[in-house]
Amino acid sequence: MLTINNFAEFEAQIGNELGVSSWYKITQEQISKFADATLDHQWIHTDPERAKTESQFGATIAHGYLTLSLIPYLWKEIVKIGNLKMEINYGIESLRFGQPVIVDSEVRLKVKLANLVNLRGNIKATMTTILEIKDQKKPAFTGEVVFIYNFNS
Repeated sequence: MLTINNFAEFEAQIGNELGVSSWYKITQEQISKFADATLDHQWIHTDPERAKTESQFGATIAHGYLTLSLIPYLWKEIVKIGNLKMEINYGIESLRFGQPVIVDSEVRLKVKLANLVNLRGNIKATMTTILEIKDQKKPAFTGEVVFIYNFNS
């Protein structure tokens, strides 16, 4: 795991792949809880029997936003940001969903540091992210994730 404690250490990584998380399995229980939390109970996510017979995927699929919500968890497996006052999720640019994540699939996050800007002590870090699906050629999504970091002096 890479550790970054300040702007200079971050800056040295521009253009580099920062790492890849471990594989993470998305279960029906997690999909159902996400549906409850977001009030999105579309049958393609929540009804395994119907999805088995009526869906082109033959099973339920994870919500696209569920896969996105895994970014902070998987990111923390890749890089430890130390000496930190504050971290803010700032945005996602150029997001594209490549294909659905079928229930019980395993996914992992691959991250490259695309750009870094020092905004008067607040560090705007843009990461190229790819959520890979085990044994699939196309990723679940690709996008430029932007975090704001403020390091202790």
